[in-house]
Amino acid sequence: MATSLEKEGPVGASGGNEGADHEEDLKVSDEAVTFMTSIEPAELQRCVFADSLVTVSEGGRDLGKFTLTVEFANRSQQPCMLLHAQSQGAIDNSPCGTTVTAYLTTDLEVLEEDYHEYVKLEGHSLDKRCHMVQRDGQMVINKVITVGEKVTKESSSYPVSILRGLITEGSNLLLMRLIALRRKVPENMSFLSLDPGLRIIHTTFTELDVKQLEIGGETVEVFGVERTVHSMEDSTTTWQSYFLADGHLASRMQVGSPITMRLLQLPSQQQKGFEKVPLIWEEDMQMCSNFLDRKEELKADHASYLRQHPEIRALISDFLQFLLLRKPDDVIQFAREYFLPIASSQSLEVRLKAPTP
Repeated sequence: MATSLEKEGPVGASGGNEGADHEEDLKVSDEAVTFMTSIEPAELQRCVFADSLVTVSEGGRDLGKFTLTVEFANRSQQPCMLLHAQSQGAIDNSPCGTTVTAYLTTDLEVLEEDYHEYVKLEGHSLDKRCHMVQRDGQMVINKVITVGEKVTKESSSYPVSILRGLITEGSNLLLMRLIALRRKVPENMSFLSLDPGLRIIHTTFTELDVKQLEIGGETVEVFGVERTVHSMEDSTTTWQSYFLADGHLASRMQVGSPITMRLLQLPSQQQKGFEKVPLIWEEDMQMCSNFLDRKEELKADHASYLRQHPEIRALISDFLQFLLLRKPDDVIQFAREYFLPIASSQSLEVRLKAPTP
């Protein structure tokens, strides 16, 4: 039997009875559930690598780049997978980009995900942020859209129990790596997803015909996966992705869009001339969290040390007071002369306490 949604709807989400009835009819297919529960640790290990593609226009003009990394991590002492994807570039000289950071369980359940999309136009910018996190048995979702000076906020929450089989922008990328490594898309691969209004919808995956691509001067066979997101109101959105035999992404495009992401060199060629991807740690959820944790750890350690040595505060206070009274031109020399007697006294005390040979 397929896993279906319970009748309990989203908390804080807008929508009438029609939307609620629609959600009650949504189901995750048996094949999708089987795939998620059959993922082996060895398969996940094979997914731990980085992809780097360029974004080009229909005419072949370079528009930007796309990077994707997957690694093992820990979140709140729970082993998980950390996925980070970033797309940066410019269209018509307007900077734009998307960043996705997701913490996923080994069966692709979303623990936390942060999505950020922006377009910087002259005098008019668009910024979209969506954050979802599991909290007390609920998936709490907060979305903020900024258009110029106008800010729109939307929140929703669903019981985690009804989101079994949810595929997000982050988990979708890892799912397709796993599918590519198996070189087969099971029939009727239907999952749950969320539309821009935070309502539950369907997303499906189908297999594309194998084709040949020229990459770095070599012709290689690539395996294709098509992902279709079915909207309640808008037309469906379809993405086509092709992968090498080792799971590396070779090309990715949205059907109907003139923009394509392409792999310029095979992984073996990239290793010879690896280009370091600039890291913007403020936009990386894990690195930002690590920085804040380390900052608090150092502050606590420093405070503890000062409590254990109260003479430090007294020493520094006396020095500063004397310094401000004298106001010397050469502060370094003044400090040397001030602390030299103290250092000499400490050295003499150590020598006096030392055992006589």
